[in-house]
Amino acid sequence: MEKHIHNINKEKVEMIKEVESDVIEQMAILFKMFADATRLKIMQVLQNNELNVCEIAYLLNMTHSAISHQLATLKMMNLLKSKKVGKEVFYSLKDEHISLLLSIGKEHILEDR
Repeated sequence: MEKHIHNINKEKVEMIKEVESDVIEQMAILFKMFADATRLKIMQVLQNNELNVCEIAYLLNMTHSAISHQLATLKMMNLLKSKKVGKEVFYSLKDEHISLLLSIGKEHILEDR
């Protein structure tokens, strides 16, 4: 089927494509972090809590090593922040945007149940 395009402002279209392409790539990387069940579980338990690795591992019935690996990934992607208290490190969500993404996703899943 042939498409008919009558009037294109090429400058405007190219500028939009350029900006959107960069943003879309960054969004894809962000959403990949939400595509893993373990990372989602970690973010979920940190949604309203500040926890250390041992506490997260206990809650999720996983090894410290597995949790530490995922925490490092989430922190590197700027989704978590950490705070050192003595020898312990406590993790929490970086900001309200992350919490909102989790809440909206959960709400969407539960809305038709």
